[in-house]
Amino acid sequence: MRTLFMGWGLFLLAVCSNAVQAQQVTVYPTNWWAGMKYNKVQLLLKGEEGLNKSQVRISYPGITLGKVHTIENNKYLLVDITVQPTAKPGNVAIQLTAAGSKTQTLQWPLLARAKGNGTVYAKGVTSEDFIYFLMPDRFSNGDTTNDRVPGMRDQSLNRSDLGARHGGDLQGIINHLDYLQNMGVTALWLTPVLENDMPERTEHGYAFTDHYAIERRVGGAAMYKKLGDELHKRGMKLIQDAVYNHTGSFHFFMQDPPAKDWLHQWPTFTQTNFKEQPVFDPYASAKDRKITSDGWFVPSMPDLDQTNPYVANFLIQHALWSVEAFGVDGWRIDTYIYNDLPFMNRCNKALTDEYPNMTMFGETWVNGTANQAYFAENNINVPFKSNLQGVVDFQCLFTGIKSALTETNNGDGVYKLYNTLSNDFLYKNPMRNVIFLDNHDMSRFFSEVKENVAKQKAGIGWLLTERGIPQMYYGTEILMKGYSNPDLLVRADFPGGWEGDAVNAFTGKGLTADETAIQQYTKLIANFRKSSSAIKTGKLMQYMPNKGTYVYFRYDSRQTVMCVLNTADTAVQVNCADYAERTSGFTKAHNVESGIILPVTKALEIPAMSLQILELQ
Repeated sequence: MRTLFMGWGLFLLAVCSNAVQAQQVTVYPTNWWAGMKYNKVQLLLKGEEGLNKSQVRISYPGITLGKVHTIENNKYLLVDITVQPTAKPGNVAIQLTAAGSKTQTLQWPLLARAKGNGTVYAKGVTSEDFIYFLMPDRFSNGDTTNDRVPGMRDQSLNRSDLGARHGGDLQGIINHLDYLQNMGVTALWLTPVLENDMPERTEHGYAFTDHYAIERRVGGAAMYKKLGDELHKRGMKLIQDAVYNHTGSFHFFMQDPPAKDWLHQWPTFTQTNFKEQPVFDPYASAKDRKITSDGWFVPSMPDLDQTNPYVANFLIQHALWSVEAFGVDGWRIDTYIYNDLPFMNRCNKALTDEYPNMTMFGETWVNGTANQAYFAENNINVPFKSNLQGVVDFQCLFTGIKSALTETNNGDGVYKLYNTLSNDFLYKNPMRNVIFLDNHDMSRFFSEVKENVAKQKAGIGWLLTERGIPQMYYGTEILMKGYSNPDLLVRADFPGGWEGDAVNAFTGKGLTADETAIQQYTKLIANFRKSSSAIKTGKLMQYMPNKGTYVYFRYDSRQTVMCVLNTADTAVQVNCADYAERTSGFTKAHNVESGIILPVTKALEIPAMSLQILELQ
């Protein structure tokens, strides 16, 4: 792993030296790498009044100076350079000469590339993985010295206030990687870790204020790199939460924008309509389409104009920089449907061109499978074709497993699950969709099923056996509960992450019998999944539900797994002969949870409100 991030010390030095010169000139990106395929880099120089009148010279072997762009704000310059294949790592001297002034020289690092592209890092996240999603501020506090950082606007630290910071950090996550790995987790997705110097509500990270700084209150750049290293040593993966649509209002894009057209401007504050239909509706008005894409989320999150080529270059270069600097393996893309979609295609392609194994999945909180499929690689005949590999599959949750386990009176709910999956013909590859039960923006699944432990267990069993990439939100495995409104309990602390916690889910101390049982069940099924070729990469066959009972198979040439979901309040008998297309030739069924082996020739009794996972032998 020492060779993975060669030159990291030089990189940190560059960041620090840029910070020292921040009152003069700061360069974005803060560095680049020799040997990158993306070698035409656009530098954004940010300085003081009159910077745009400076003459730029670069004298470095293998670096070619291209066009220098002046823009509306005279404190900025955009400088095009080409890093030739012959360029060697070192400090590139950028000379700035203003009229009648002395020449100022900036040292811009060109680093050696990391080794192991696609094998050690940038590996991509696939259906073979099990993603664990957490908020660093709410998982574990491993370093109390960074709980508050002098000079930052938000000095809150109050665990009793769900809108304040609680002190969780990257060291806390590293301290508990054994817990995650033992549970069968293979990939870790964090809410954004970029610096978030906003005056309040900084715990979630989505209103960040500096693309090229890692939040110091979670440990900073060195600790983020360490987390990536520690994950890779274990064969695990790091997913970065990418926010292209907006920044926080204290970002310089808002405080001192390079030009007005870097943001979507309105005469008065205009909020997005939160509707996706105008993006693809053949009958949509231009007005509705503009409000969808260009409207702001909230006043504190200025909306970026990605049709501006300078903005697009800045964002794409930051994405590439993040992968190379920290060893990111995959991207979760926030608010995908509100971004400029041609820009997103360009950004996605830049990532996969540089990192062929890189994968991306986008947040698509929409209505219906056709609406959702539009934003991914699909089989739909539409004018715009997305290259996004997969989506966060809200449909499999809303009209899928949630309906199946809450609408149980006449079996309509489980039919909705069946119907949702029948629409997979819309996707180019539905196995790349990320399925889930809950997240940081919605009520916890345990609350949605009215704290019914059997339903929670069935939901987790489904999550770990269905097609796609399973993602579990922190605490789902120990029955954490809460509604998204009005109390934000969905973002409560993970018990045991802070010294003195009465309950410690990492060790099991203080957990109830039900909490322990679900935690152990999650561990059992997730680790079975890890060794199951049929579930990880196999095919799916589903049968039409029968009075609330739903049978589906995951299978390949090596293994067949039969899953039976009974949503009724009484046990049912299932005759394997009714599913001969998949059960023929097998004589035994191994119950993965109980370990009991049952004869396939006899009817199987499926307990009330349960999902039985049976490996056929």
